Amino acid sequence: MQPNDLKKILSSGLLSFPVTDFDAEGNFRKSTYIERLEWLAPYGASALFAAGGTGEFFSLTPQEYPEIIKTAVDTCRGQVPILAGVGGPTRVAAAYAKEAEKAGAQGLLLLPHYLTEASQDGLIEHVAEVCKATNLGVVVYNRANCRLSPTSLAILADRCPNLIGFKDGIGDIELMVSIWRKMGDRFSYLGGLPTAEVYAAAYKALGTPVYSSAVFNFMPKLAMDFYHAVASDNHAEQNRMIDEFFLPYLDIRNRKAGYAVSIVKAGAKLAGYDAGPVRAPLTDLNAEEIDMLHKLMLKQGAQ
Repeated sequence: MQPNDLKKILSSGLLSFPVTDFDAEGNFRKSTYIERLEWLAPYGASALFAAGGTGEFFSLTPQEYPEIIKTAVDTCRGQVPILAGVGGPTRVAAAYAKEAEKAGAQGLLLLPHYLTEASQDGLIEHVAEVCKATNLGVVVYNRANCRLSPTSLAILADRCPNLIGFKDGIGDIELMVSIWRKMGDRFSYLGGLPTAEVYAAAYKALGTPVYSSAVFNFMPKLAMDFYHAVASDNHAEQNRMIDEFFLPYLDIRNRKAGYAVSIVKAGAKLAGYDAGPVRAPLTDLNAEEIDMLHKLMLKQGAQ
């Protein structure tokens, strides 16, 4: 897929990040990962991101990463494009980019680099090195220690024709407006805050109508219904779902750091698609929290 073709796909519709399946020992479990993707693919997401943040990219080994990406590509071929998460130190991220392209991914999401703070000049070089390593379209994720300025993005847009997307995981409205006003339609813009639904209407007003839904992993009908309510400016339906599901959901998610992933895996298990445990340093929900989530899911009806 050409980068500009991917950019068009990412400019509308709902996106999601499938969790990565592990067995009881924490090893990649291909069989149920395939079942998960086969379940989710027909619900209408514009693209799926394999081995992204919700897919625990940060805990995957270099040996298992190519198999995960290839499994996603092979399972969803002809149904929905697969973008692969890449990240870590610059040369490692570039190596992952090459592996993902070899495995057949249609694009990449560049996650924040590892640990150290960096200047804008350093961030520019980091993103440029990864873009140079691949022919695929790249979406850069502004989050944590990767906080690109509008000027830096303009430089990268000139240097990297295949940098086609910008995903915001910071929530700085002033920064987002500045980027949008400077870059215009050079990028496809994605909302990427955890539980993005609660920010979706505000981001649409900023010129970012597309976002990624973690809830799609276990409540795909609800996630699509909410997206359509946002797309049609049906504020009454948005508010109903926020009050009935998303705010109580946040009460559970916010109990511990890292639960943004853990609660999704718990939900997937309750939905009948057990993805196994999270890997350290994340921790799973406790029994009380799982019961709270189960009751909340039941109120939303069949998916």
